[in-house]
Parts: sequence; C-alpha cells; structure tokens
Amino acid sequence: MGETSQRTRVGDTAEDELTVGQLAERSGLTVSALHFYERKGLIHSRRTSGNQRRYPRSVLRRVAVVRAAHRAGIPLATVAAALEHLPRDGVPSQEDWQRMSSAWRDEIEDRIVRLTHLRDRLDTCIGCGCLSLTACRMVNPDDVLGTEGPGAPALDI
Repeated sequence: MGETSQRTRVGDTAEDELTVGQLAERSGLTVSALHFYERKGLIHSRRTSGNQRRYPRSVLRRVAVVRAAHRAGIPLATVAAALEHLPRDGVPSQEDWQRMSSAWRDEIEDRIVRLTHLRDRLDTCIGCGCLSLTACRMVNPDDVLGTEGPGAPALDI
C-alpha cells in the first residue's frame, strides 16, 4: 500500500503540514511575508507544543489566490474579506475562484480606466513643459481648478 493511499485527505496527518520555511520555499514568499499574511488573517497555522507554526498544504492555494489578487492590485483587506467565505482548511474550488475573480473584475476595470486617464493627462501636463501648478495655460489657466478643492482634480475622473 503506497503512501498516498494511506491518506484520506490533505491536512489529516502531520506529514501533510508544512513548516513556515517549507511554505516559503513552495510559495516563493519570504517567511516575513507569510507571517504578515497570517497577522492579516489571509492564512492560518496551528502551533505545535514547541510553539512552531504548522500550515496545512491547502494554505498553498490560499497563498496563490492572495498573490494573484495582489498582482492585480486588489487591496489585502478586500482579499481577506473574500477569503472569509472560503473553507478555512480546504482548497478553494473553481466556483470559489470564479466568484472572487468576478467581484474583482469590476474593480480592476475601474482601476484600468482611472490609470489610463491619469497616464494620458500626466503626459499632456509634462508635454507642456511649464511645470507650473498655478499658471499652466494648457491644463489649468488662472488656477481655476484650485477652487474645486485640494488635490489634483484634473487627474480625477
């Protein structure tokens, strides 16, 4: 009987758990990043009698979800809220991922629109060459935008 047939599901035995170093190696993250994720509630571990962290292998999938969301610019608080709806010790299903990515798609699309607008306006401002915040004839003649409040309203959409 092989080793795999003796296991009933991932996480049932100590052999199925990962140390923080093993998780770091497998996930490509640093140990400090994993500790940060744990403090933020994105992943979890149990403590051994010697107070060492042990992670179920399913945490690898959660870390992958967090990293994918991070690359897309999704705030960690948003990711944490989405992960609350997943099984704590299980692997997210395709349906779970579809639900999360669908919710994030609108946020990403909005970010793309805002960044494109910012890029296009920033290029124009740099292109005029005046670098004046108060007397720009091209973008903000007579500092009209100053009456709209603080910040850079011409760059907002």
